[in-house]
Amino acid sequence: MRKVLILAKRELSAYFYSPMAYVIAALFLLMVGVIFLWGVRVPFLKIELEPVFRSGAESTLRPLFDVLAYGLAVVVPLLTMRLVAEEFRSGTIETLMTAPVTDAAVILGKFLGAFVMYLFLLVATGIFFTLVVVFGKPDWGVAGMGYLGMVLLGGAYISVGLFASTLTRHQLVAGLIGIAILAFFTSGLYLVVLTVPAEYAQSVAKLNMITYFADFSRGVFDTRGLVFFLTVTAFFLFISVKVLESRRWR
Repeated sequence: MRKVLILAKRELSAYFYSPMAYVIAALFLLMVGVIFLWGVRVPFLKIELEPVFRSGAESTLRPLFDVLAYGLAVVVPLLTMRLVAEEFRSGTIETLMTAPVTDAAVILGKFLGAFVMYLFLLVATGIFFTLVVVFGKPDWGVAGMGYLGMVLLGGAYISVGLFASTLTRHQLVAGLIGIAILAFFTSGLYLVVLTVPAEYAQSVAKLNMITYFADFSRGVFDTRGLVFFLTVTAFFLFISVKVLESRRWR
């Protein structure tokens, strides 16, 4: 565990020294600010959101969380695309592979580093919730469940992005692969449900991450959602380890 924490600290430090991380963080907060102040309209996803921060609006961040669940499917892969791909591109993977550390520790360390960075981004959105508190009376239970859902969803997204980063030495390619996988599990499944036979539609719909996140954003704690997100995270971390093991012997 000590080695995992050392690797996590190394990855977290790399984020604070990377201009790209600051750009991604700025774009993320800009996206949150635009949605919060001006709303958003996405006809393809049937999303039409009025500004959260407006006179007479309900004191809640739920609409913001619902939109961010889709937006993070792009932001998180960009945040994780360098995790392993950069190691292969720069050649530092050789040093890492010969160090007294297992492939599982490498993956867990990189996951934790990216996850803590993601938590920093979530904490930064607290300024918007503070405005809601100052000018309204939000339901703290709903807000807490919403943020818990964002944490669980973020963990699953990061594991997918990390997996994509193990597949190539090119950061941009890794980012695109991660975005494609998450697009499938958030939006693409809606189209699949429409094309498969009715007896399979319900089973396919249960693979949609947004379905489980929606319960948290409504303030409902559902153990099925908790198990789903933890399972998805563990699964993609597991196959990331296996891909890294296979690349060790190439």
